[in-house]
Amino acid sequence: MPRYAQLVMGPAGSGKSTYCATMVQHCEALNRSVQVINLDPAAEHFNYSVMADIRELIEVDDVMEDDSLRFGPNGGLVFCMEYFANNFDWLENCLGHVEDDYILFDCPVICRLYKKHSSSLFSAKWRKEKGCGLVSQQFNLEFISGILAALSAMISLEIPQVNIMTKMDLLSKKAKKEIEK
Repeated sequence: MPRYAQLVMGPAGSGKSTYCATMVQHCEALNRSVQVINLDPAAEHFNYSVMADIRELIEVDDVMEDDSLRFGPNGGLVFCMEYFANNFDWLENCLGHVEDDYILFDCPVICRLYKKHSSSLFSAKWRKEKGCGLVSQQFNLEFISGILAALSAMISLEIPQVNIMTKMDLLSKKAKKEIEK
């Protein structure tokens, strides 16, 4: 059996890590194995155990504190992902050669990373052989920009995609009625 994976992407605070934690709980309740890999070098905490954590390779805080680089948060994150792309063997070593895995990749937040780095992060060969899919989280409060970002990721990654509308409970009654029309 091949490995299967989900790339969980979306804007900051959209519920990516919460989704991963919920999927882990769901799979455990069904006695199914699922592994989570944190690919966000700026992550502070999450409520699940990880198979691999990119912060073992590089952390955005370390990059931002390096006086020779002089990066802010976004530049630091882009640098971290470029470093990751150049050291992709780290991820392959963490994954090992176990079959029948189901893996959730908890991805970083900057959408332009997926357009620029998607081919190097998840090569077409790896995606096709491993059965990789995409779950894109979106805020309803930023509906159009969320749809465009999800579309951009879908086109860049060339993999099946499911868009999930999150944070519905934060909408006003008026906004909920508009959506229901």
